[in-house]
Amino acid sequence: MKKTVLFTSIGLLLGVLITMLLIYASAQSVMLKEQVSMYGFEKSVELFEKSATEQGWSIPTVHDMQKTMDKFGKDVVEAKVFELCHPEHAFEILSRDKERIVMSMMPCRVAIYKKSDGKTYVSWMNTGLMGSMMKCVVPKVMKNASRESEQIISPLIK
Repeated sequence: MKKTVLFTSIGLLLGVLITMLLIYASAQSVMLKEQVSMYGFEKSVELFEKSATEQGWSIPTVHDMQKTMDKFGKDVVEAKVFELCHPEHAFEILSRDKERIVMSMMPCRVAIYKKSDGKTYVSWMNTGLMGSMMKCVVPKVMKNASRESEQIISPLIK
């Protein structure tokens, strides 16, 4: 009986450890999404900006990472980070004290960049998954924002 309890306890502990390691190893691929664009860098940027505005989103800020790094004497391939804002989604969060804690994740961000393989990529955060772990109105807002962000990106990756 003691051996059975010991082996069961060891098995349970190993199972928990292995599960935790698998979650840790896959966290990046679950929380962040990346797809190859069908277009080059400039065309991807142009189509993305057009798609965002056509779907009612604004792009208040674009971070040109290549230019930023150049200011520090660092040479990197083309890379831009777009901050996307949808006033209705933002208002749902900003108008409620309990939800304001998620402001650090606002606005939604999408990156378009080249890699050393010469291809252009699009990456974005899995805001729907992240929002599902939160309370109040945040899961609904982030699920909608995630769905709409993917619709904005879709012309680049179909």
